[in-house]
Amino acid sequence: MSLNPGTATLAVDDDPRRYEHLSTIRLEDPSAISRAAKARRRHPGLKHGRQNFIVAADHPARGALSVGNDPVAMADRRQLLDRLQLALANPAVDGILASPDIMDDLLLLGALEGKLVFGSMNRGGLAGLVNEFDDRFTGHTAAALQELGADGGKMLTRICLGDPDTVSLLEATAKAIDSLAERKLIAMVEPFLSVRENGRVRNDLSPDAVIKSIAIAEGLGSTSAYTWMKLPVVAEMERVMAATTMPTVLLGGDPAGTQDEVFATWGAALALPGVQGLTVGRTLLYPADGDVSGAVAAAASLLHHTTSALTAEVSE
Repeated sequence: MSLNPGTATLAVDDDPRRYEHLSTIRLEDPSAISRAAKARRRHPGLKHGRQNFIVAADHPARGALSVGNDPVAMADRRQLLDRLQLALANPAVDGILASPDIMDDLLLLGALEGKLVFGSMNRGGLAGLVNEFDDRFTGHTAAALQELGADGGKMLTRICLGDPDTVSLLEATAKAIDSLAERKLIAMVEPFLSVRENGRVRNDLSPDAVIKSIAIAEGLGSTSAYTWMKLPVVAEMERVMAATTMPTVLLGGDPAGTQDEVFATWGAALALPGVQGLTVGRTLLYPADGDVSGAVAAAASLLHHTTSALTAEVSE
């Protein structure tokens, strides 16, 4: 195994052809993906008192390839698949959040056995796009997720009060929530109040802005029965979590600070009522020291599993 954290490289082995069989399958037998999805063993189910750990891997589909100071850290698909397999091999990792291309690769690799599966639905708001707030649903559909045997779909919902594209995004998000709910699939909504500054989109991570984004997002759709929130860890998280009764997973983003500092903020937030777990990607897949397995294990140690939840699982 090679490690070079300075350039964010890691390989299960160094053979450049190690994933060539995926290309061969896609060429000669593309229906193998749907067969793998149907044959996959499902996750045993969500339980109150047992927080879930989901690895996120949908950034490249939005053109967001950077991690820290490396603008193309996630560009090498072989390295990304290496890292994802290392993360998913930890039994404490419950599942994946991915765009269709990455999801299909992982299905063919048999890496999603017993895992929660969440598809990424809207990737049209490309990073740096002139109309980035027009975040169209270009990824998984609710129908496709049902066919895959997925547990739900995630949608990024950036709300810019100064951009007219926000209204169409909110409407599309509401329709996606309804489409998922019709199939009894979870809608994982990731809301932000956002602004455009010097040509770049910036998410407002002040507690009041996050609370306002929650209030808007949790009212989308004709039912909230299957809606979850996916929220950043910010200051005053007690007040933020008081804004919703919906199951909430915490996102990692591309954080500043040391790994220990980041994990300390996650640990405090995970202790709050309503927090169902972590949905984290770049922070763990591309840690500064290159140790993916170590970063995943450290994050897993923060999760709360009550005795009652674990006992219920054993008795089934």
